[in-house]
Amino acid sequence: MQRLIIRLTCLSLLSAGAAAAAPRPDSMTPEAQVERGWSLMQRGAFEDAAVAWKGAAQAYQEEGKLTEQTEAVTYLAYAYESLGQYRKALENLDLALALAERSGDRARMATILGRLGSGYLAVGQQDAAEKFLEEAIALARELKAKDQLASLLNDYGNLLFLQKQYDQAMQAYSESAQLAEAARNDSLATSALINVARTLNEKGQHQEAKDRLDQAVEKLQRVPPSHEKAYALIAIGLAYHELRAHLSDADGLSRTAAARFTEAARMAEQLGDARAASYAWGYLGHVSEIQGRYPEALELTRKAVLAAQRVQAPESLYRWQWQSGRLLKALGDLEGAIASYRRAVALLQSVRPEMGSGFGGSQASFRESVGPLYFELADLLLQRTAARSGIGVEEVAAYLIEARETVELLKAAELRDYFRDECVDGALSRSTKLEEVSRTAVVVYPILLPDRLELLVSLPAGLKQVRVPVSAETITKEIRAFRSRLEKRTTREYLPHAQRLYEWLVRPLEADLVAMRTDTIVFVPDAALRTIPLAALHDGKDFLISKYAVATSPGLSLTDPRPLKRKAIRMLQAGLTESVQGFPALPNVSFELDAIQKLYPGEAMVNKEFLLKRFAQELQDKDVTLLHIASHGEFKNVVEKSFILTYDDKLTMNRLDEYIGLLRFREEPLELLTLSACETAAGDDRAALGLAGVAIKAGARSALATLWTISDEASSDLVAEFYAQLQTPGVSKAVALQRAQVKVLSDPRYKHPGYWSPFLLLNNWL
Repeated sequence: MQRLIIRLTCLSLLSAGAAAAAPRPDSMTPEAQVERGWSLMQRGAFEDAAVAWKGAAQAYQEEGKLTEQTEAVTYLAYAYESLGQYRKALENLDLALALAERSGDRARMATILGRLGSGYLAVGQQDAAEKFLEEAIALARELKAKDQLASLLNDYGNLLFLQKQYDQAMQAYSESAQLAEAARNDSLATSALINVARTLNEKGQHQEAKDRLDQAVEKLQRVPPSHEKAYALIAIGLAYHELRAHLSDADGLSRTAAARFTEAARMAEQLGDARAASYAWGYLGHVSEIQGRYPEALELTRKAVLAAQRVQAPESLYRWQWQSGRLLKALGDLEGAIASYRRAVALLQSVRPEMGSGFGGSQASFRESVGPLYFELADLLLQRTAARSGIGVEEVAAYLIEARETVELLKAAELRDYFRDECVDGALSRSTKLEEVSRTAVVVYPILLPDRLELLVSLPAGLKQVRVPVSAETITKEIRAFRSRLEKRTTREYLPHAQRLYEWLVRPLEADLVAMRTDTIVFVPDAALRTIPLAALHDGKDFLISKYAVATSPGLSLTDPRPLKRKAIRMLQAGLTESVQGFPALPNVSFELDAIQKLYPGEAMVNKEFLLKRFAQELQDKDVTLLHIASHGEFKNVVEKSFILTYDDKLTMNRLDEYIGLLRFREEPLELLTLSACETAAGDDRAALGLAGVAIKAGARSALATLWTISDEASSDLVAEFYAQLQTPGVSKAVALQRAQVKVLSDPRYKHPGYWSPFLLLNNWL
């Protein structure tokens, strides 16, 4: 059940009044349009409110009324924020701030700065949120604007809560409540109390959390019916429902939560606020779902669907279609469930670009928040194909393709979420179906489900479905153990795990691989599978790399598979051998770069020459096709902390896009980006996602990168051999890497996969 972070607008104008019979905005004065906007907001008609406020802002601009224009633009941002369209909200807030600065209205600047902070929090950019909120709070304190300060502290508490700074969050909420009480603002005081209760619950003080919720309910009774009160009731209901797992009276808490949802639904309907009614009926349906009362839950969920449809609210409608799908599945209606899930995915895809990365201020990533929706639909589709009852061969094939494409949608959205930009869309526009490219490569698409592993394998006859009876939890534990033991190069503790993973991921496919005379396996790994080198799987006699070249792709639709053009290759090398910025020296890098220089003469920037600005200039001036960077690189679970080290600075992912990503717009983009000393933390699936998408971010067709740093001679030997093999006509990048890894493996000093396996070939393997 979704958590709501409770916040109230600190805007000064809150007008009421019916708007049903109001004339169209284009025939109204801007003042009347502002009033109309607020009336529409109270009914949950956020799109219409946005139209009214946009018209008012344009009219005020034409009249040269700077203060009024600023106010209307700020309201417009509020409407977009209420719709979940955070990017549009932030654009309008930027404009409003510029207008307020022009007029010198510092009180309004504090309001806008605070809303910018909350907007950035909603899209998951906590550093920016903190900067704006602290600036707003400082300005409000200076101006002694206590009402404004109360609202800003409530929002600042939300930031601290998401940062898990619970004691500091409590202080902010408590001060907010005190200021609101002094101002007799019961609505804001209630909001702060609800947030205190949520924080106490996170701290494990569950009875104290319930006591605060009881106080919030009592205080809320003094607040007249309104849009804000309806949402506060919904938030209280969610908070009571969360306490069920921690207090003895679970049934009583469920009844209390249901009572608050019911009260919110009835109030929202009386106000004509269909959007709030949709959330209230939907969450009430979820309470019934949890209790196993599926027919009742489905009836309530359908009321939520109808309410959301009335106001065209896809940001809530997808939740209730998802819930309908779960309920129909529980009631045995598989076809009806699939139809509801399809609608939910389509709706989510339509709103995802506007919702940004943080999903309304949640700490959870896109996968954590809504990933189950995609996997549950894929699960249903794969169950349907396994049953085979009532469907023909063509329908089976269509279901298999749809299941794979459903997971593909999630993979693309995950990368957008990680990189926080639309670089993925450029990759999608160039993608080619991998199975159409090479008849000697097999694409293996693993889907980890709660009760089983599904392998979708591309064969000449079409997609083949292979079911492996191992749960996602079991295979994930095995993956974690395998990864941790791979880095212990003095033991063979990795071997049992390498063999078990082989049994699940490769053994069921062996007959098909032999029949196809396969030379390359392209894995499209997901979740924990991204964190391990699949080349190191073991059949009991040999490593997988001894039999097949291995490549990985972040997604079928994200790869641009074309053979390497060996004519007119232009190489640019950069690297560090010295210790800089607190990172250890990489002495073997000099041997690595010297070996590559002999094969591909060209520019090489080493140590003091590898300066960030010079690197950017070289890329701009030279028509580079191969780029090799031998330097420390770290991929973290948030993109802002991921980087590649230069002598004087850090090449962040945004700079990577700025300097290297521009090459994607050439007629021939960068063929290969090699990062030979990267590192991702073991067990960090999201960091591995960043590494998997580095070629896409850089606009390169392929990337060769490491899961962990190898500073031995083995690394430089392997890289040199890879480039040497790459000069052989007809040899793909995947086969070149295979030959290099096998050569290192044949050296008795480097038999352990910890030396040669961390090198991954990402995206285009040809």
